[in-house]
Amino acid sequence: MNKIFKILIAIAIAIAIIIIVKPYVQDYKEHKQYDFKVNTIDGVVTKDSFKGKYLAVYFGYTFCPDVCPTSLSSLAQALNSFPKEKTKDFVGLFISVDPDRDTLKNLKEYAQYFHPNFIGATSTKENIDDITSRYKTYYKKVYLKDSAMGYSVSHTSFIYIFDKTGKFRAKVDHFSDPAKIKETLEELFK
Repeated sequence: MNKIFKILIAIAIAIAIIIIVKPYVQDYKEHKQYDFKVNTIDGVVTKDSFKGKYLAVYFGYTFCPDVCPTSLSSLAQALNSFPKEKTKDFVGLFISVDPDRDTLKNLKEYAQYFHPNFIGATSTKENIDDITSRYKTYYKKVYLKDSAMGYSVSHTSFIYIFDKTGKFRAKVDHFSDPAKIKETLEELFK
C-alpha cells in the first residue's frame, strides 16, 4: 500500500509540474517565434522594445504598387476611427523585405506617411529570412525583364497584432476592410 501511495504522489507531482510549467513553455515558444531585431533610423528595435504598447507588424516594401499601401492605409483608417487616447500606445511596425532599395530614411518617411504611430525598419536579408520564416510569411524577389524597376517583390500580406504584454493576438489578412481591422483592434483595446 505504501508503494502505491508513493507512486500516486509521484504521478500527482508530475501532473502538477506539467500544469504549472506548460504555460511558461508555450509563452517561451511564442516569444521565440515572434521575436525580431531590426534597424530603424532611430536605432535597433526588438519585439521587447514595444512592451507596454500594442504592436502591429507588417512585412512589405516601399516600391510595392498596391498591396502594401492598401494594407497600411486600412490599418491607419481603422486606427483613426478610435479616439487618440486609445491609440496613443499603438505602434505599427513596417518591416521592409527589400533592404537593397529601402533605406532607413525612406522607411521612416514611408511609414509615417500612413500614420504618425508607424515606424519603418529593415535588416539584412539573412535576418529578414529568419524573421519571416518564424512568422510563417513569405517573400521573394521577382526579376522584371526590360523594366526600369529591375525587380518587384512577391510577398504575403498579413498584419500581425500583439497586445501590450507582447502576446500574439491576431493575424489579419490585408484584404480585410478597415471595419474588420477595427473590430480586431476593439477586442485588443478592451
